[in-house]
Amino acid sequence: MQNLSKLPAYNEMNQNMQFERKNIMCSICGIYNTDGSPADEELTLRMSSVMKMRGPDGDGVYTCRNVCMAHNRLAVIDPKGGAQPMRISCFGREYVIVYNGEIYNADELRKKLKALGADFKTECDTEVVLWAYALYKEYSPELLNGIFAYSVYDVTENKMFLCRDRLGVKPLCYAETKRGYAFASESKALLLHPDVTRKVDLVGFWQLLYLSPATVPGMDVFRDIKTLEGGECAVIDRSGFRKWRYWQLEAKECRDSREEAIEKTYALICDAAGRQLVSDVPLCTFLSGGLDSSVLTAIAAREYRKSGRTLETYSFEYENDSHVSRDRLFQPTSDDDFAAWLAGWLGTDHTVLKLSYETVADLLTGAVDARDFPGQADIDSSLLAYCGMVKKRHTVAISGECSDEIFGGYPWFYRQEMLERDFFPWIHDPAARADLFNRELLKADEGYGYMSALYRKTVDSAPVLESDSESMITSRRATVLSTTFFMQHLLCRKDRMSMAASVEVRVPFADHRIIEYVYNLPWEIKFENGVEKALLRNAAAYGELLPDEILKRKKSPYPKTHDPMYEKRVSGLLAEEMKKDGVFTSLIDRKKVCEALGQGSGDVTWYGQLMSRPQLAAWLLQMAYWCESYAVVPVI
Repeated sequence: MQNLSKLPAYNEMNQNMQFERKNIMCSICGIYNTDGSPADEELTLRMSSVMKMRGPDGDGVYTCRNVCMAHNRLAVIDPKGGAQPMRISCFGREYVIVYNGEIYNADELRKKLKALGADFKTECDTEVVLWAYALYKEYSPELLNGIFAYSVYDVTENKMFLCRDRLGVKPLCYAETKRGYAFASESKALLLHPDVTRKVDLVGFWQLLYLSPATVPGMDVFRDIKTLEGGECAVIDRSGFRKWRYWQLEAKECRDSREEAIEKTYALICDAAGRQLVSDVPLCTFLSGGLDSSVLTAIAAREYRKSGRTLETYSFEYENDSHVSRDRLFQPTSDDDFAAWLAGWLGTDHTVLKLSYETVADLLTGAVDARDFPGQADIDSSLLAYCGMVKKRHTVAISGECSDEIFGGYPWFYRQEMLERDFFPWIHDPAARADLFNRELLKADEGYGYMSALYRKTVDSAPVLESDSESMITSRRATVLSTTFFMQHLLCRKDRMSMAASVEVRVPFADHRIIEYVYNLPWEIKFENGVEKALLRNAAAYGELLPDEILKRKKSPYPKTHDPMYEKRVSGLLAEEMKKDGVFTSLIDRKKVCEALGQGSGDVTWYGQLMSRPQLAAWLLQMAYWCESYAVVPVI
């Protein structure tokens, strides 16, 4: 195996690095009344209580004048320290923070802040974020390497600062109220505020029909709720609300050779993964046997072996799937054909988790409660179930999200014609869901035009250089499109389903340094010899991380159940819902739904490689549940 100390890029990056942090995952929420009226502590605590599963290990509240902030804590490191809300005094000024996240350069930043006068009382990275704001104010997010969403209240100036990490791994939403503003980790908390209605307007429904499980950047499906986007921060004070972007991708010239690109990419991935292996509670990795999870698991297993430990890994499958004949076009190889074998090759303690179709169906409503709108049907509910099983032994997991969007793992990265259509390339049939609803009532044609314009605007917004080749421009546009929409829904899914089970899932590929570097590498290096994610494969080969069987494995998506009994069950439940009178049945076209669910074998997908007829029935079932349980008020 390659000696890391001999790699210049790795050595330079890690020369002073110590993997010692005190971090927590949790939920945050708060109220700021711009009219100066006292904040409602009881309401804030109610908002916090509905997000308790994000942080079952502790809670706290802070109230001062027109401000109230609350916090739920999931203890991962230093369970006895780091209680929130956390307060410090800096040069005669007082600051208070509620924070959800993890800072991976906390040790380096702590030293820098101490040199400027910071007086640390804990070993928690929450205090690092707080001191960074106290000393650098609105420029402080630029210092942070990590995943985070937080609010800092400047008591002296009576000003609140909100911030979200660069790629939007941790959630943060907000809403305007009659007296000011409220914010929270999840929209379910904001919906408890009496000034935040449950109205869903046409744009909200268009998102559900054409874009879900993704949403429009900065928007929620509920009209009154907005989201702070990745790389954005905001200030709330007596004069109102203003937000701005502190980070975005930039097109820059890169003169690195192929060999330098491979070495630097390998070093960046090793550094990002290594920084995320620290935990005072049990840590595992999700190992599908695909390239992305295998690379991270190999790095983690190597680090564990250095200290005489054995890494624990999980893969996910479904009961009876191996006995069901199915077309393997989109699932060419089953994960269980690879994951257990690779676990043996890496020497990990591997567990295969299996679900029944009954459990997958039963948790469809729980997945809606976790996500706050109908998202990805059983792709969501199965992850929720798996995380619940993982929680029995582990609180922290490493997962491979974001690799495809950064390294070019989808066909629209190199097939220019896929980007030249007028709609998102992963949505094979934009009308598949819209046609099942009252198109005239929901102004479906207008909605298609709205989403088509949004698609084109996003593609055209990609930063490019005049010197870029045609293939480079295509790859840049595909990166921006994929990270803005596809990656965001994957991160939302992983955060919401895992945190609903009180599990923290870390995503090392979401390190902003990786995407900043890879975005500017020539496409010919990233797609060498016409191979998807060739750069990542070459980096893994350079580090001697994996055997050829995994390095050359074709991409295989998240597994879904192919048990026909699952489709029969969800279709039956949906049929019962369609007999009811309510918001859901007032929106759908009963005849078209019955026709759609009664056709063929359901092999045609309608969202990426995952969603076919069984998932369509399950999504409609989720839609019915959401309309009723969230008391949705259509404004159309």
